[in-house]
Amino acid sequence: MADPANTLILETTQGRVVIEMRPDLAPGHVARIAELARSGFYDGVPFHRVIEGFMAQTGDPTGTGMGGSGQKLKAEFNAEPHVRGVCSMARAQDPNSGDSQFFIVFDDARFLDRQYTVWGKVIEGMENVDKIKRGEPVQDPDKIVTARMADQAA
Repeated sequence: MADPANTLILETTQGRVVIEMRPDLAPGHVARIAELARSGFYDGVPFHRVIEGFMAQTGDPTGTGMGGSGQKLKAEFNAEPHVRGVCSMARAQDPNSGDSQFFIVFDDARFLDRQYTVWGKVIEGMENVDKIKRGEPVQDPDKIVTARMADQAA
């Protein structure tokens, strides 16, 4: 397994998804996501926007796409490509408006490169991401049951 302190484990309604976080690319984002995961913030949060062939978005406890943790993050755009399995931060028009929402890319989405902060990649369970129910918004959405860092006690 990758570094347990930088490995995010999502237990979803479709199964386990393991994400290798990349503090070398986005140290501020990785630190904040880890902090939120450790606090239980992501537990029960739905995948509220899931577009076939594009991505599955989560991280909003309201499920509307408008919510977050209330702490905006400074953009950490990097050269890592948006390809299958990449995890990147959702944001509004303002580049520095990322908060707790993130998405997992289903297929090549290179048009997002250097405009969204890539902070990790799925290293196990991408087949479970593929099963997440689609929609904008999703009716009766799949959820993150629990989100934990690998170095947390089970």
